[in-house]
Amino acid sequence: MKHVTCIEDLRLLHMKRVPKAFFDYTDRGSYTEDTLRANRSDLEKIKFRQRILVDVSKRDLKTTILGEPAAMPFVLAPVGLTGMQHGDGEIYACRAAQAAGVPYTLSTMSICSIEDVAANVEKPFWFQLYVMKDRGFIKALIERAIAAKCSALVLTVDLQVIGQRHADIKNGMTVPPEWTLSKLIDFATKPAWVSGVLRGKRRTFGNIASQIKDTDDITQLAQWTNSQFDTTLNWKDVDWIRSIWPGKLIIKGILDIEDAKLAAKTGAQALVVSNHGGRQLDGAPSSISVLPEIVEAVGSQTEIMFDGGIRTGQDAVRALALGAKSCMIGRAYIYGLGAGGQAGVAKALDILAKEMETTMGLCGVNTIAEIDRHILRGDGRVNWG
Repeated sequence: MKHVTCIEDLRLLHMKRVPKAFFDYTDRGSYTEDTLRANRSDLEKIKFRQRILVDVSKRDLKTTILGEPAAMPFVLAPVGLTGMQHGDGEIYACRAAQAAGVPYTLSTMSICSIEDVAANVEKPFWFQLYVMKDRGFIKALIERAIAAKCSALVLTVDLQVIGQRHADIKNGMTVPPEWTLSKLIDFATKPAWVSGVLRGKRRTFGNIASQIKDTDDITQLAQWTNSQFDTTLNWKDVDWIRSIWPGKLIIKGILDIEDAKLAAKTGAQALVVSNHGGRQLDGAPSSISVLPEIVEAVGSQTEIMFDGGIRTGQDAVRALALGAKSCMIGRAYIYGLGAGGQAGVAKALDILAKEMETTMGLCGVNTIAEIDRHILRGDGRVNWG
């Protein structure tokens, strides 16, 4: 990977090495992808103040996330189907994150189970929870996360209704994959991917396998999964989860000031400003455009994390300058995983860290604590449109 210089290089390698259905699952958004595009374009509108003749010889990315030391202000976001981008992908991504000194978040819809990951990594990781209709199963899932010593619970609250992703339908994307002629032709051109997935511990959703009699029955698996997302989910359910979960709670999927205020009242240790990577409500604002108002409303009450569109270290600096304490990255590290497994994830984090360090130097700051609006042109005020 010596010729890889940016996240886009990893993306192109990912596209070559992973079957189209799984690459598109990562890369694409819902409906017209307006929000997906806005996540990137709105970040790019924010311009820096270049400063000169400032001693920036002691640049340091170290920070704290939820009170714990982190080597840089990044968290690997929860991403479903990670183990279909690379065999045992969740384990390799978690190992890369822990080696880099940042948290990793395992998705409810992961391929490797909570127990698979816990048995194969050295430190505690975070677990992301979708609340489904079967509350007994959800209680058991939380208890499994407790037993695995997960150090934080990330409650995702923006998926009661699933946004349609046209590419997934057109690709016939299923887990486990259907062995149709067109897919077999695609798989035949990706032998390393096939070998890795076949050697992996699982090829279906590890955390929910116990709920389905035949996890290789694609129709049954899809019907159960789609029927379980719960449209009745409300704030009382957050209280119920807090009654079971004893540790740190993060609420992910906040885009509105009123929701941010309600979320802060739950006592959650952090909120994630996120539009689900442009994969849910198409036409929703970009995450970066609402970040400043949410920071202003509740940033003194709870830690604010940012999620949505991070592809460069510059993007991360922009989000921190507007008040985020850390950034979740999803697609950026998945591109690395698909491109090169654990080494690819490590490469993605290294690219982002080096870009951050360079940006800080050219803006005249040495530490994460020094990053605020003063490094942005016009204090970061932008017409988001």
